[in-house]
Amino acid sequence: QVQVVESGGGLVQPGGSLRLSCAASGNIVSIIFMGWYGQAPGKQRELVAGITNSGRTNYADSVKGRFTISRDNAKNMMYLQMNSLKPEDTAVYYCYCNVNRDGELVGVWGQGTQVTVSS
Repeated sequence: QVQVVESGGGLVQPGGSLRLSCAASGNIVSIIFMGWYGQAPGKQRELVAGITNSGRTNYADSVKGRFTISRDNAKNMMYLQMNSLKPEDTAVYYCYCNVNRDGELVGVWGQGTQVTVSS
C-alpha cells in the first residue's frame, strides 16, 4: 500500500508565496512521475506541474515563471514553490504519484490541500 500526503496550503494575499510539499510512503520501489494538479470550484482537475524521476519538468502555461516543482528521490518527496500568486491560482492542489510498487505501476492521489489567494 502507498500513501500520499500533501501539506503547505493556506490563505495568502495576491503576490505572495506558498510552498507545497508531498510525501509518499509505503511499498515503493521508485516513483516514475510526480505531479501537482489543481482543481478550482466547478472546474476539472488539471495538471499544474509535473516532474519525472530523471528530473524532467513540465508546467501549465498559466504558472510558467511563477511556480517551480522539485523532488527529493531519496525521501520520496515533492515540492511546489508558488510565487507571485494570483486569485486565479485558488484551488485544491492534489499530489499524484505514479509508483513502481514491486514491479506493479500504480497511480496514487493525495487528499488535497487548499490554496486560497485573496486580499
